Amino acid sequence: MAGREELSRSFGAVADVYESGRPGYPSEAVAWMLAPVRAEGRVLRVADGGAGTGKLTRAAVEFGAQVVAVDPDAAMLAQLRERVHGVPTFVGSAERMPLPAASLDALLYGQAWHWVDPTAAAPEAARVLRAGGVLGLIWNIRDEREPWVRRLTAIMKGSHAEEMLAAGDPPVGRPFGDLERARWRWSQPMTRDALFAMARSRSHVITASAQERARIEDGLELLCDEIGAVGDDTVELPYVTNAFRALRP
Repeated sequence: MAGREELSRSFGAVADVYESGRPGYPSEAVAWMLAPVRAEGRVLRVADGGAGTGKLTRAAVEFGAQVVAVDPDAAMLAQLRERVHGVPTFVGSAERMPLPAASLDALLYGQAWHWVDPTAAAPEAARVLRAGGVLGLIWNIRDEREPWVRRLTAIMKGSHAEEMLAAGDPPVGRPFGDLERARWRWSQPMTRDALFAMARSRSHVITASAQERARIEDGLELLCDEIGAVGDDTVELPYVTNAFRALRP
């Protein structure tokens, strides 16, 4: 079984699949994370930490922010540069950000904080944020109130993020105080190919044995047939977006 470090660094091998299979973020959720630092006529300085292929980067750019993207995987950043032009990219980690002190109004993490060491990442976030700056954490989680979505998770297996959020708020720690939390429910139309791409972009699947991957693919084939995800026909995949924010003292 792959260890946590191997899982967290596995996505670059399938960066194009990650880009096609993973959802973006609701604009309302990104606006909520940035709300404490937005001011009329002021351009926000924002970093997308664990930026991956730039799903959250794009959302921050749409708000008119001056954005930089940081990720430990150069292959993921290469995908980001193909799709988001004009955003500087840096190889780095949450525990060691390649950014100057007090240089940011907001530091955002999309589908990423569950991979970090919060005891090191929280002080580093505080270092790069200005006083009053916001640390924003966000995850898209499939809504398992829908029976077929529960079956999908059983086929693919649950993720570290899902397990962490099921247990409560994400750990952050000093110098940040209590987290504020907000939630949005929405859905995304998915074709059969998109559902397979989403599954193939997950760390457990990327690092699985050939036998385990075959089991997952067979299960997905059967599920897609049953729910009508055939050819170009789509099904609505429901999501719950969980967003958190905390201010730097």
